[in-house]
Amino acid sequence: MRFATLAIIGLMANIANAVELTTSNYDAETAGKTVFIKFFAPWCGHCKKMKPDWDKLMEETKGSEVGLVADVDCTSDGGKPLCDANGVRGYPTLKWGDPSSLEDYQGGRDFDTLKKFADENLKPICSPSNLDLCDDEAKKEIEKYLAVAEDALVKMIEEKEAELEKAESDFKTFVESLQKQYQDATQEKEEKIAAVKASGLSMMKKVQASRKKGGSDEL
Repeated sequence: MRFATLAIIGLMANIANAVELTTSNYDAETAGKTVFIKFFAPWCGHCKKMKPDWDKLMEETKGSEVGLVADVDCTSDGGKPLCDANGVRGYPTLKWGDPSSLEDYQGGRDFDTLKKFADENLKPICSPSNLDLCDDEAKKEIEKYLAVAEDALVKMIEEKEAELEKAESDFKTFVESLQKQYQDATQEKEEKIAAVKASGLSMMKKVQASRKKGGSDEL
């Protein structure tokens, strides 16, 4: 009984230490940090499956001055705008990097893999606020965009995001086309097989089997 009570207390402590990002605390919690974020929905089965490992990762990385592991609930009023802004289309979606320009995480989702990634990547990275970490090429790129007026920069970003959306849409259309072709080809195959069987193949095989057994051909 005492063990169960301690386990519950420990679980509640981990939950209390977890950081759930919303529009109201995002800037304050992520300021100056490289982030690793899980965008999720409470009803999502895959989200529930990886929750223990992700909660453990948040617990082991809490208090870091350079990195943050956190959650965003895409069904909450404060979380949904963050999910929309980052193009989240499925759950869970993991993203990492500069809080203002997140990148997709493509690795494994078990604790050991997540921890290894966090250890290697949740550190200061090249950005306008960390120019000393940038190589010459990155510095030139930053300078180029710093020289662009805000309205023009917004338009450039919108155009690039539209290109990303088109790439996703084109791929989805292509996959749907392949699925349609597969369904049509499967139906055509089944119809041909049915026609061949109906043309006498089954009886031919029965006659052949009968002959092998020494049966009579006479009726």
